[in-house]
Amino acid sequence: MKAAVVGGTGYGAIELIRLIHKHPYLEVGTVVSNSQAGNKFSDSYPHLSGIVEQPLEKFDAEALSKNNDVVFLATPSGVSRNLVPQLLENGIKCIDLSGDFRLRSSEEYQTWYKHSPADEQYLKQAVYGLSEIYSEKIKTTALIANPGCYPTASTLGLIPILKTNLADYQSIVIDAKSGVSGAGRGLSLTSHYAEINENLKAYKLGAHQHIPEIEQVLADEAGEPITVTFTTHLVPMTRGIMCTIYVRLTDKISAEEISEIYTEFYKNHPFVRIRPLGSVPATKEVWGTNYCDIGLHVDPRTNRLTIISVIDNLMKGAAGQAIQNLNLMNNWDVRTGLNDIPIYP
Repeated sequence: MKAAVVGGTGYGAIELIRLIHKHPYLEVGTVVSNSQAGNKFSDSYPHLSGIVEQPLEKFDAEALSKNNDVVFLATPSGVSRNLVPQLLENGIKCIDLSGDFRLRSSEEYQTWYKHSPADEQYLKQAVYGLSEIYSEKIKTTALIANPGCYPTASTLGLIPILKTNLADYQSIVIDAKSGVSGAGRGLSLTSHYAEINENLKAYKLGAHQHIPEIEQVLADEAGEPITVTFTTHLVPMTRGIMCTIYVRLTDKISAEEISEIYTEFYKNHPFVRIRPLGSVPATKEVWGTNYCDIGLHVDPRTNRLTIISVIDNLMKGAAGQAIQNLNLMNNWDVRTGLNDIPIYP
């Protein structure tokens, strides 16, 4: 299959190109970048010289659909809402890595993203692509809303305990930290080397656009509305996300029992690894892979569960999960093209 990538010069796109190139059933198709059209892909990324040399092209829905079998959209939010309908009308499947189709509520999208929302009919058509949770729906759709990086780490860490009725749903606190690549390749004061090096800072307190996405998924899985306290931090590393999640338990339960709940929940999902009790995952231990590693701790003194969930934000938090979703859409083994050993140290 030929896989096209729209938004071809960002970090999410380059990670998609790498994964498509080594996938046994895929080849790199059209690469779209309106701002760089006419240049070779390797002009933007010299490390691809002799590997991916095709010219970058302008967006043309009809040509994309004629020359490719699937389209990944790695565009900023507010862009793909206009492009996806054109592609779907031309009969090609889409996997959107932006936030344009994740929220079912147009009003919520406008409030949090500050853009006009996608057309209602496409919001209803989109399937939220949290691979381990919605695999059956993913297999039958033509439009995937690929989850955000923070929501992937947060919801995978929380859903098993929410399914047990052992959690106080309104006690959830998510302390999240991300590497700088999550801010994208564009230049900004936020990600300027002198600003972030040897520094740690919180940002978007109470205003991060991933808050409603996390709450939407958790409410769906819990069967009732859920609000969370969610605080994001930027740390001086390139890749990786760690979510330290705190949940008050409603009953006395041992760490061993909690660990059994998580192990059983994810036993058929090879990309979620539950650590043995006493082992705390680190971002470096999933670097460059599609794994989500989860560590668990129960404090009997406070009766609080602490969940440590780590992912590579460009892999399980973006391109890796997008490929995992494409594997599901084609009834391929979910591990196809994603069987990487973490890069260490």
